[in-house]
Amino acid sequence: RDFCLSRGLGDVYKRQELEAAVKLVKENQTPLVQVKKENFSLPTLGPKLEKKQKEVVFGRGFVLFKGLPVHRYTVEETAITYWGIGCYFGDAVSQNKQGHLLGHVKDLGLDPKDPQTRIYTTRARQLFHTDSADIVGLLCLKTAKSGGLSTIVSSSTIYNTILLRNPKYAQILTEPFYWDRKNEIPSGKGPYFQLPIFNFHLGELSVIFSRDFIDAAQQRFPEIPRLSPEQIKALDSIQEISLEDGIRLDMTLEPGDIQFLHNHQILHARTEYVDHEDPDLKRHLLRLWLSAPNGRTLPPVFVERYSNIEAGTVRGGIKVPGAQLKTPLEAEL
Repeated sequence: RDFCLSRGLGDVYKRQELEAAVKLVKENQTPLVQVKKENFSLPTLGPKLEKKQKEVVFGRGFVLFKGLPVHRYTVEETAITYWGIGCYFGDAVSQNKQGHLLGHVKDLGLDPKDPQTRIYTTRARQLFHTDSADIVGLLCLKTAKSGGLSTIVSSSTIYNTILLRNPKYAQILTEPFYWDRKNEIPSGKGPYFQLPIFNFHLGELSVIFSRDFIDAAQQRFPEIPRLSPEQIKALDSIQEISLEDGIRLDMTLEPGDIQFLHNHQILHARTEYVDHEDPDLKRHLLRLWLSAPNGRTLPPVFVERYSNIEAGTVRGGIKVPGAQLKTPLEAEL
């Protein structure tokens, strides 16, 4: 547990500091989108969060905080607390075409077999993937009846393992694949784009991968080239190696746990789950996509997904014409 803050976020002193910051936000009626580090002051916890942020961006690529006492808080207080902690990791960017800055990972009854469905809105298994932001954060509110295990792997380890076992696959994965935008289309862009999985730039390997977006492009756009058998095998090898013992790290997220991951160097997945029948007990996580102010300069090809690739700029997320940025307190389509 060396990647956890000592005694977690439930420690009475950390909790009191967080609750004081939340109280000030509520008293000042500050909209969540206007909450920043500067007006969410954490005199002792803040420097520790900033240190952990650097570990995420420059070190191991992930951190897990335990024990935020979400059972003590209202939905609004939980959202403010989580958002405030997230401010110490980066600037929130939109996660979908609805403009959600505060996301909800919850089964909304959508069909996971529909190529236009974002899988996080279903109970289906999520294969190893990255999200379209420097950092992704998850706060567990409620767990499933069974399943829903969180798993992460180092994308550098995956690349090196593929390179060792089958160099041809490694080469294929540095070449462009077609991706579906799933009807979340930025201004001036088409419904699909091209992007390699493994990208070397300025001495760093940056990985971007979501198999269901690649498969969706194959299903929806007959005009794009079909995947070759070798391309399919190369893509399959990412999932297969990621599941190996000794490579993956499994995390059972419990209520109050917060996970932050660096998308450029960590792949994450989730097992299928069975949910509770009672709507009030259903699995529910809050999500943040964050642009890191100290993030790396990204490969030029990332402009297709991040819009902006320069270090120190707000980048990433889903930007579509007419979307209004918002922070819904409940899951919505």
